[in-house]
Amino acid sequence: MTPFKISRRRAVQTLVGCSTAWAAPLLWAQDSVAVNKDARLIVVFLRGAYDGLSAFVPYGDPHYASMRPSIAIAPPDGTTQTTVALDTTFGLHPAMANLLPLWKDGVLSVIPCAGNPDATRSHFDAQHHWETGTPGKSSGSVGWMNTLTGLRKDTKAIGVGEANPLILAGANPIQLVPKGNAATQQGALGNERTRDAVLKLYGGQDTLSQTFRAGADSRMQTAQTLTNDTNTTMGAPGMDSKEMVAANNGAGPAKGLLLDAQHLGTLMRRERNLRLGFLSAGGWDTHANQGNVTGTLANNLGDLARTLVQLRKDFAQPNDVVMVCSEFGRTSAENGTRGTDHGHGNAMWLMGNRVQGGRWHGAWQGLAAEQLHDKRDLPVLNDFRGVFAQVLRHVHGLTDAELNTLFPGYAWDNSLQGLIRPS
Repeated sequence: MTPFKISRRRAVQTLVGCSTAWAAPLLWAQDSVAVNKDARLIVVFLRGAYDGLSAFVPYGDPHYASMRPSIAIAPPDGTTQTTVALDTTFGLHPAMANLLPLWKDGVLSVIPCAGNPDATRSHFDAQHHWETGTPGKSSGSVGWMNTLTGLRKDTKAIGVGEANPLILAGANPIQLVPKGNAATQQGALGNERTRDAVLKLYGGQDTLSQTFRAGADSRMQTAQTLTNDTNTTMGAPGMDSKEMVAANNGAGPAKGLLLDAQHLGTLMRRERNLRLGFLSAGGWDTHANQGNVTGTLANNLGDLARTLVQLRKDFAQPNDVVMVCSEFGRTSAENGTRGTDHGHGNAMWLMGNRVQGGRWHGAWQGLAAEQLHDKRDLPVLNDFRGVFAQVLRHVHGLTDAELNTLFPGYAWDNSLQGLIRPS
């Protein structure tokens, strides 16, 4: 890893407690980490497999430009049409330049070769592995974020955008909010006569009636809250090809991600027990005409960057962490249609005051053929479960047993020690 710069404030926070919390490398997570009852975790899932090599650009690698003659992002020259340098190896896509202040302030970081240890290139299998926390196993229907809500008292989860994301599926109650402007609509319950009739039908004290009334109240309150919010003004356009729609697995387009993020922030500010949030966006399956500094991917990356800036405004408390991930990466070399095909390892983003930002973490071996998975993809050098475990252990205070409940059979990743600052 290369040298990095952080602000004086971040440097002081890093030094405080370093003589105790990080005095020696840990062979395994310890059970002495305190539970932060105010900790909030936001997961943003990019469905369709986004191209991390265009977002977190390895411009300093000697193989990068030659592998991507049409779609490579040019090395930095100080203009808005080239890579925004972060160090001598990596930089940001110019459409993501508004993230540079977060990097400089030490609250944004990247793991460049994270991912699913299972080498599947199926969108559906890979997404299932990520959402259930079980690589290589495509059965089971319980999401790890749903399980997480049951491990902490007074912790609820909310998903904005998708109707039924697997990561939130399970026995614990979850608040789900429609994507885009649909979140501000009360549906059939907005009609007074219909509402009265339905509520009379479910007016009993049985479990079904009570559950229905609670859901109806939640839907109406959510719509009212978001209708009154002055920031909910964006729309969401339609999707593209049939293949991309399938890969999106129910997620809306990246263009609508900012509005969904605004809705999420509004609702989580309103109810502090909502400590786990989920967002998703589709449109990342760029097999053809991917573009470089302009084009489909550049537009999506710009939308993602604006969303992260918004999330930083809403989730900047000491123990808030935002994580961005995708089911797998894309090929290191471009294909014959000026796009990229399904790959393996990918860049995973973390943002928050507890994140040791202004630098990248984990392993990086470069783009030489002998260092690539199947001589074509970034390898997975850091298991995604190990990345989540760092946050859940050091920020949320989960024990070894609880982490194993979420991610059965995972291994603690010592190479990521230092990713999270001590509290």
